[in-house]
Amino acid sequence: MAIRPGREDNMEFDNLITLIKAVSDSKLTQFEMKDGEFKISMGKEKETVIATADSTVTIPAAVPAAGIPAGSEEQKADMAGQVVKAPLVGTFYSASAPDAAPFVQVGDTVAEGQTLGIIEAMKLMNEIESDYAGTVKEILVENGQMVEYGQPLFVIG
Repeated sequence: MAIRPGREDNMEFDNLITLIKAVSDSKLTQFEMKDGEFKISMGKEKETVIATADSTVTIPAAVPAAGIPAGSEEQKADMAGQVVKAPLVGTFYSASAPDAAPFVQVGDTVAEGQTLGIIEAMKLMNEIESDYAGTVKEILVENGQMVEYGQPLFVIG
């Protein structure tokens, strides 16, 4: 989509801002729109509702359904090694192409600065590099999964 100065572009921008505000206020969990080369992809965290005899509890997606705080999983991972976290929001890819081998697998030895995966955000591919040298102990996300800023991706031991 080419951006040309003028009233039409301001209207499109205003409509996009209105859409973003509407999504922010909604419980939308995924939305994707394509128009030629123009693409918008959105998502929000899901909530898990646990009903008991006494009450109903809503748990944000950052908390596992078992009721264990999200920090506990990260603390467990920290004990086993160093955690590489997502530097931005986007879609995680474990390989450079659908038919390519993953950058790393559990058990691989990695060097500091080595590419571990890619996060796509706004059609830009951002390489995720290891901040640590060591062995890949865990891969905490699936290929094609939406990730949030600061979300743990890998454990390097």
